[in-house]
Amino acid sequence: MTEHRDSVDIAIIGAGPVGMALALALAGGPHRLRLIDARRRGAWRSDPRALALAHGTRQVLEGLQAWNLTAATAISSIHVSQHAGFGRTLIDCSDYGLPALGYVMRYRELAAALDARLEDSVLLDNCTVLGVDSDGNSAELILARPDESWRIKARLVVHAEGTPSHDGAVRVCDYRQHAVVAEVKPTAAHDHRAWERFTGDGPIALLPLGTDYSLVFTVPQAKVGELLELDEDAFLSALRIPFARRLDFIACSPRASFPLALRMRRQLTLGRQVWIGNAAQTLHPVSGQGFNLGLRDAWELADTLRGCTGGDAGDAAGLAAYGRRRWLDRNGSAAFTDGIVRTFSNDVAPLRHARGLGLLALELLPPLRHFVARRMIWGARAWP
Repeated sequence: MTEHRDSVDIAIIGAGPVGMALALALAGGPHRLRLIDARRRGAWRSDPRALALAHGTRQVLEGLQAWNLTAATAISSIHVSQHAGFGRTLIDCSDYGLPALGYVMRYRELAAALDARLEDSVLLDNCTVLGVDSDGNSAELILARPDESWRIKARLVVHAEGTPSHDGAVRVCDYRQHAVVAEVKPTAAHDHRAWERFTGDGPIALLPLGTDYSLVFTVPQAKVGELLELDEDAFLSALRIPFARRLDFIACSPRASFPLALRMRRQLTLGRQVWIGNAAQTLHPVSGQGFNLGLRDAWELADTLRGCTGGDAGDAAGLAAYGRRRWLDRNGSAAFTDGIVRTFSNDVAPLRHARGLGLLALELLPPLRHFVARRMIWGARAWP
């Protein structure tokens, strides 16, 4: 087996959209980069997932010259309501002078736009990371590829490889819910309106994607098997019930599901390592905040590294400053989504009435509604 050695300033583990965005944000700067991924380049081409992108995320991607407008479906308005209860609010992009509140794009289209901007020499794909050893001066990555191995010394290792592991470094809150995802075809045009419908079992989101909707149907884990086993007609009938005939559907793609939990890494930095995106935190999909938060991690880290003094990307003071800068956005987003799930995922009458009053207040008090909307669009950058 051939062994290679390399030395770089920054090694980024994980060439998903967050890792690629960080590499692009740092490209052309003073740091030597290496982007490392377990998958072969282009593995994302078969990924069917859809992502909800806030307008603030569009602005970041435009700054990276990686925004693909033709692949995005705009969200002009969001209708928020609850099943079997009063109260609703409507958030519209015209209130903020924006072309859209956000967008829905397939994962593969976003990855393709970022990958097209990536220099081939930066990426080391099809790698298994065997270990990361860190001391006061550098970190060393040990990698395995077919018929070869690598030892890479880096001043800083960035973890962007995905969901954090279940260990003592990660705080986990299991919601005991699953998200059933699919694409459904409505009987009438969606007119670029998204729907967030709260039920006693959990939230249901319908996001415009092309001429269809991308569906996230949250149910308790005890019910997910039953929902997946329904035939297409029976599943669409089950979907119509919580919308109380407001919407109707005529077709559905194959369904998949995944468990839902809040996972928060206790420390964003450790020695010469830093965690961003889903490696730092995974949120409940309600309100579609997860990927947008991760991309802001990458943008903020790039800004911090570009301004580091002395050229040491792993400087402890710089990493500590990054952790402080991310505290409000990260914890605020987690508290926002967690609070929604806990408040709305039940069918207790007093809470149902309180939810109705809250939705009514959002509708009748524009400053309150704008407060919520702006933080969904821009995250902590919108906080006074």
